[in-house]
Amino acid sequence: MASRKQITLLALAGLIATASFGQKNDADYSWVLDSSKRSVKNMPQQNEFMNNTYPYPAKPRDMWEIGLSGGNMAIIGDRPFLTDGYNGGIGGGISVRKSLSHTFSVRGGWTGSMVNIPRYKNSIRYVKNKTHMLSLDLIASLNTISPYRGNPKINFYGLVGYSLVTTQVEQGFNVSSNLNFEGSNSLITTWGGSEDPFDNQALFHAISYGAGIAFKLSDRINIGVEERITSPLTGFDGLDGAIKGNSGDRYAFSSARINFNLGDPSKKVQPLWWLNPNNYIYNEVNTPKHMKIPTPVLPDADGDGITDQFDMEPNTPSGCPVDSHGVSRDTDGDGVPDCKDKEPLTARECFPVDADGIGKCPEPPCCAELRNRIDSLTTHTCDLGSLPSVQFKSGSLTLSATAKAVLNNIAQQMNANPNCNIRVSGYYQASSKRSQQLSWDRVNTVIKYLTEQQGISESRLIWNLSAGGDPNTVDFMGTTETGPNSIPAPFPNLQKSK
Repeated sequence: MASRKQITLLALAGLIATASFGQKNDADYSWVLDSSKRSVKNMPQQNEFMNNTYPYPAKPRDMWEIGLSGGNMAIIGDRPFLTDGYNGGIGGGISVRKSLSHTFSVRGGWTGSMVNIPRYKNSIRYVKNKTHMLSLDLIASLNTISPYRGNPKINFYGLVGYSLVTTQVEQGFNVSSNLNFEGSNSLITTWGGSEDPFDNQALFHAISYGAGIAFKLSDRINIGVEERITSPLTGFDGLDGAIKGNSGDRYAFSSARINFNLGDPSKKVQPLWWLNPNNYIYNEVNTPKHMKIPTPVLPDADGDGITDQFDMEPNTPSGCPVDSHGVSRDTDGDGVPDCKDKEPLTARECFPVDADGIGKCPEPPCCAELRNRIDSLTTHTCDLGSLPSVQFKSGSLTLSATAKAVLNNIAQQMNANPNCNIRVSGYYQASSKRSQQLSWDRVNTVIKYLTEQQGISESRLIWNLSAGGDPNTVDFMGTTETGPNSIPAPFPNLQKSK
């Protein structure tokens, strides 16, 4: 059957496991930027840190930890562990702990114990040890600072410290015993069945060392277990009632602990061994909130305001306005950038333009007709009379039988008058790109019919496109003028096939 000690240890292990799984991995670092948790002495450094003039924050004020401990106190000495005795007893204490840094802390405390020591070959009726210790420990937390998680929920630590120990040993011999455990190196003045407890007292210095583990239940409470060995500095022998002059006796205290954090959370953080200072570093690298990030400087070789990475015209002349791709603006689309275009709004009918962006606009129909009449009256070199027009159905490029008959007649008159050229005029709506392209396509259809079907030289056919008039009509007029014999399509992407 399991002993009470084993049942207690199993229950404690279950409680610790429950606390461990219930904790979350907290990566909070707001305390780094919270100036209300700094002392007046540390505020100058904190202000410099907040103003980005010093890279390190000031150490915050943190809470004190008050701890209660209880468990088994045993003496490791000369007495053997026999089946009819138990080298162990009750121990308990209270402590106060304060951090020095995120790794190191100091703890002061008191521990009291009463230990029953096993009999020795039936010659001793009993041995009891009553002890009081005042201790000051330096504790090193082994897992606070980690680059792989936030604030720890479990604290592993080791300790070393100094203890001032006062002890009282009581023992009684059987009447038949002839054993003598007195020795010159003992600080205990009387061994034997003295009823005066003050006859068997000693005061000595000791060193302590040990390790422990604590589990965080909340920001205020944690529980844990600890093993602590206390060894007299003088090699003191006799704590177990036996002085043999070999090695000094030692105390072994196996305890369970419950610890409480005391302090105002609005002014103090948790004890520093529960806070990982790397939280601030890793969160700032991931999502900067406090760091000053310099404005990136990207190269722009031509200085047009568009970085080279996205500039589709990396050598834009100085002073030329550009679009979002770094290409010089060309408002009228004539191929000459605005910064060099002397006529920045050239009409489409005036294309193509010269190197300065100036186009050659065709004469208005009224002016051209008047000039041709004047020419015919003065020169009489070309007198074809009035020529019929060709009509297209709306939106169509197909020549009807009537249109072909008109074109055949025009071709006969041109063959009969070799000095005459024909101006082929189409019309469009100035506000419509599609209308402009359709007018060009119809004039092109008529000219191709005259050249390919009737054998008229292309040099005798003069292109003329103008705004206004009937867009479904192509007019013809005899003339002695020359050119232009071709005009580029204004909107090739809208070109319509037959």
